[in-house]
Amino acid sequence: MGEPDLSFRNGRYYLYYSASTFGSNHSAIFLATSTTGASGSWANQGLVVESRTSDNFNAIDPNLLVDDQGRWWLSFGSFWTGIKLIPLDPATGKRSGTTVHSLASYGPGIEAPFIVKRGAWYYLYVSFDRCCQGASSTYRVMVGRSASPTGPYVDRAGLAMTSGGGTQVLASHGSIHGPGHEAVLADSDGDQLVYHYYADNGASLLGINRLGYDAAGWPYVY
Repeated sequence: MGEPDLSFRNGRYYLYYSASTFGSNHSAIFLATSTTGASGSWANQGLVVESRTSDNFNAIDPNLLVDDQGRWWLSFGSFWTGIKLIPLDPATGKRSGTTVHSLASYGPGIEAPFIVKRGAWYYLYVSFDRCCQGASSTYRVMVGRSASPTGPYVDRAGLAMTSGGGTQVLASHGSIHGPGHEAVLADSDGDQLVYHYYADNGASLLGINRLGYDAAGWPYVY
């Protein structure tokens, strides 16, 4: 359950993936590594973080961030009290300590964090509302930013993302329904926003839009 996160660091591929009971926050994120990425080459490194029904967060939808200081962070979260961030040990890719930072919350539904540094800012992309209901999906891509990986993240209006803030980047339009679970890919001609969405007939499709940044440094899609 939840989308995996794949990175290439220090000559090794790091695959963070999650397992969950649908509709429950009894979930866990695990790490597998490989030097080649080839099928059959992956070694499971075990549990990174787990959430139980007694917790107020949900350990799915992992995303690895390596900040400007070389520190490793894992953001994750789906519904419950929202998006969380934990420090990782760069030597192992596993959890370091017990600290949990709260980055964003949104009552109707928030998940799928993706953090990327551009210029002076760390941008936190998330998906608001509901995925996985075909053409009835209400998923949309939102963003906030912070000078620090741990926050506070605020939207264009200055509203904290921990208080439901978020600036809309992409939402349903025309025959594009419920775009979300986004990632930002740095390409030769600029950043690309990659996401999934539903067609009018409910088919699940991959979408890619180029991202621009306005004069105030806020991203928008072409």
